[in-house]
Amino acid sequence: MTSRLELAREAAIEAGSLVMGYYHDEYEIREKGEGNPVTTADLEADRTLHRILMEGAPGTGWLSEETADSADRLDADEVWIVDPIDGTKEFIQGVPEFAISIALAVRGEIALGVVLNPAREELFLAERGAGCLCNGKKIEVTGTGAMKGARLDASRSEIGRGEFEEYGRVLEVRPVGSIAYKLARVAAGQADLTWSLGPKNEWDIAAGVLLVEEAGGRATDQRGRPFRFNREDPEVPGILASNGRLHGLAVEAVADEVVRRG
Repeated sequence: MTSRLELAREAAIEAGSLVMGYYHDEYEIREKGEGNPVTTADLEADRTLHRILMEGAPGTGWLSEETADSADRLDADEVWIVDPIDGTKEFIQGVPEFAISIALAVRGEIALGVVLNPAREELFLAERGAGCLCNGKKIEVTGTGAMKGARLDASRSEIGRGEFEEYGRVLEVRPVGSIAYKLARVAAGQADLTWSLGPKNEWDIAAGVLLVEEAGGRATDQRGRPFRFNREDPEVPGILASNGRLHGLAVEAVADEVVRRG
């Protein structure tokens, strides 16, 4: 484990301990926008991550959901891309499907990724070219080669809006919170694929994309195009991740909906 990955691991564990101190307890909740809550736990975890990561790696850039963005990061070779709690709605509801997500982008490519689900004590680590681990054990994507009966993890809100009704005739669609956690589950072989066709941000997916890739799968936008990170606009049009064998089929399956949404 390199020093940067060890630093990210330590930061995730400390932030996870802080977050769990608020879980099922009292904290403040406010709305950043419609359907986009932020809690005391999000903000304190963000400050903890910033302190540990920036002190441990001086000169790196910073991009986080809970920190005002700065264009200075665009000039940095190395940039931390962080979501202190991905799945805040699940955290508030007491559903143990939220995650702390930390990635390090080096000149636009993710070099390492850490995703921690502190409620389930699952710590996922990946470093480019070195494979993917969960709680110290190597993990790999599934070998599923057919869409019929494949296990797809999907957002509860997207399922509730009927976005997966058509696919449920073929796939086993299961509600799971946090796109970072869903990506980790694909990497660990707990699901065959996941996708979300609505906008996401780099901090939602950066670490999870590397987890999937290092576990032998693929993670792209919904048209099958690879991601680049630390862009001026951190929003991405959506994400599709799979065990790799199903990727082309999944891109074809969502193609009509992608075109309809423009």
